[in-house]
Amino acid sequence: MVLLSTPVDYLPIAMMFVVAIGFVLFVMFATHWMGPKHKSKVKLEAFECGIESKGNSRLPFSIKYFLIAILFVLFDVEVIFMYPWAVNFAEWSKHGLAAFGEMLVFLGLLVFGLIYIIRKGALKWE
Repeated sequence: MVLLSTPVDYLPIAMMFVVAIGFVLFVMFATHWMGPKHKSKVKLEAFECGIESKGNSRLPFSIKYFLIAILFVLFDVEVIFMYPWAVNFAEWSKHGLAAFGEMLVFLGLLVFGLIYIIRKGALKWE
């Protein structure tokens, strides 16, 4: 028996999306409207973790720092895709080697991407 979904089935999701966006907009405007508006030199200063800022905050960072951060996020997200496969491993094992082969293809692409990044020298910190 195949159950077909209709657009009406997605109405609760759409309503939740509208409510969430509405709540965010309401809170943003309400805090801006109701919040204090006393600006002073001390309040406009940069403040981070109780440490007073020293020097210029506009110093350039090495692009390697951002590249490493982006690569970490990329590979971290790819590893997250393995979690549902591992959780449903008992279900996947009923399908035999097909599900295992799909995961091997995924891991192969992941390793290929890592080898490509290493060969390009993206992980070398100079």
